[in-house]
Amino acid sequence: MLFWNLIKVALLSLVAHKLRSFLTMLGIIMGVAAVIMMIALGKGAQQNVQDSISSLGTTNLYVMPGYSTSRHVRRSRVETLTMEDAEAIKKLPYVTMVVPEVSRSFQVKCRNYNSFVSIYGVNSNYPALNGYQVVQGKFLNRQHLASRQRVCVLGSEVATDLFKQNNPLGKFIKINNINFRVIGVFEEQGAVRWSRPDERIYIPITTAQKIVLGVKHLNSISAKIRSEKAMDPAIAAIEKTLRHRHRIRKDAETDFQIRKPTDFLRRAGDIAKTLTLLLGSIAGIALMVGGIGIMNIMLVSVTERTREIGIRKAVGARRRDIFKQFLIESTVISLSGGLIGIILGVVGASVLSYFAEWRTAVSLDSIALAFFFSLFVGLASGGYPAWKAAKLDPITALRYE
Repeated sequence: MLFWNLIKVALLSLVAHKLRSFLTMLGIIMGVAAVIMMIALGKGAQQNVQDSISSLGTTNLYVMPGYSTSRHVRRSRVETLTMEDAEAIKKLPYVTMVVPEVSRSFQVKCRNYNSFVSIYGVNSNYPALNGYQVVQGKFLNRQHLASRQRVCVLGSEVATDLFKQNNPLGKFIKINNINFRVIGVFEEQGAVRWSRPDERIYIPITTAQKIVLGVKHLNSISAKIRSEKAMDPAIAAIEKTLRHRHRIRKDAETDFQIRKPTDFLRRAGDIAKTLTLLLGSIAGIALMVGGIGIMNIMLVSVTERTREIGIRKAVGARRRDIFKQFLIESTVISLSGGLIGIILGVVGASVLSYFAEWRTAVSLDSIALAFFFSLFVGLASGGYPAWKAAKLDPITALRYE
């Protein structure tokens, strides 16, 4: 029997049992749609992570305190970084800019507002290094730092919480019961590196250390490097400088960590890939269940059409013709469900992105994977019923009631 005739017979069989065919396809439809939507969610999360890491700046380095250990168990961060370390890093040939940071949450009061807010002590290079813009007023300058002035710059969300739609410039707020004058407001940044700069208040680092916190150490040191090619030499130079300053032996573990955006990107990318694989695997289970449904229906179909099979064999149909007929029927069911599922998956991903505001990314790879997987399910689930139909004895089949 010609291949196209087999396709025609398969389609006629499906049309003859519309409801049963649709219910059989339903498992494949839901499975394929779920696979595409889950992979789209995973890809979207991966792109969010990549964008967030990219926002850190490809030529930025981050020096953070290490951890004290006891019998290979981490206990707490060591307080080893100082302003002198930041000044030493600033003098290195590969470094163009340095931002030392200290931070802690304090009670902030203003009129009826009373809440804990993250307070960051930074220097005047902070906006340039991070790519932030001040939309109202100005940022901290060298004079503010040199004279330890009690001034602050607000994140956009904090400014709204404190002053609503009123102009905050020149107004005073209390940070840890200390009056600070507002001199600027940052533009809205959104989520950056798993944090929200919009929910912070920035003050001179000298004021933070001497007046607010009363500390000499730093929480971190950010450095901008001349170029991406200079990253590795810069890391080596910073490590050598800090080892010398902290009097750490060559064979001893450092009391600080140096990280670059690619480190964050690699780790976050691995997590996002694992998430995508997990979501896709869970959705793949639905496809397997759909395949079992197809096999079940095809076995029922073989039983129902036993007499038809006997007649076909009696008029000259060979075993391979019967095998092809039932295998093509199961494949047509699976592929039809797969195509419908692909359409629903793409539409569903768009709906999630629009209404739930979740970033999704439908890729051609996921569509191709869903299509070929549905093809595989059709062939695999139809193989045994087709073989069973092909091996029926024609005489026994003709006698079947």
